[in-house]
Amino acid sequence: MATITQAQTAPKGGEQKQEREKLTIAVLSGDLERALAAFMLATTGASMGMEVNMFFTFWGLNIIKKNEGSLKSKGIMRKMLNIMNRGGSKRLKLSNLNMMGMGTWMMKKLMKETNIPSLDEMIVMANEMGVNMIACTTTCGLMGLPTDTESFRDEIQIMAGAAYFLNEARKSSVTLFI
Repeated sequence: MATITQAQTAPKGGEQKQEREKLTIAVLSGDLERALAAFMLATTGASMGMEVNMFFTFWGLNIIKKNEGSLKSKGIMRKMLNIMNRGGSKRLKLSNLNMMGMGTWMMKKLMKETNIPSLDEMIVMANEMGVNMIACTTTCGLMGLPTDTESFRDEIQIMAGAAYFLNEARKSSVTLFI
């Protein structure tokens, strides 16, 4: 069971001042249900007044890749990786019960029927709520993705490496890996 506590600064002049809590989420998976969970937690944290950072790495980068077009990459292995792994939030599949796309279709239909926002809507909402979305430059280099924001959705404004994530994680009251 996790316990969440509020971080506090040293009192000034007898008053107790509270710092804004911070939530840092490392998004490693490119599966639809995990992406949905990450954005549900991020938007909930932001609505509770937390500073929220989402650090996308490895297959999690697929969530924030642009939905249209293909990426140019160098080297045969990276080209093959990008052909097989086109990414984009509209192409994500369920990790279990995908059933050749039928499970993903059913999940999206159920979400619509129960008024749960789509993943694309959650990404826009998170951005509007001030959630910082960061793409991992180290993984981009490994996978042959450009290390600028041009390959990613407009909501991605920060490109950074593992040191950035660790710095944010150590200052966070809650750190999650999804």
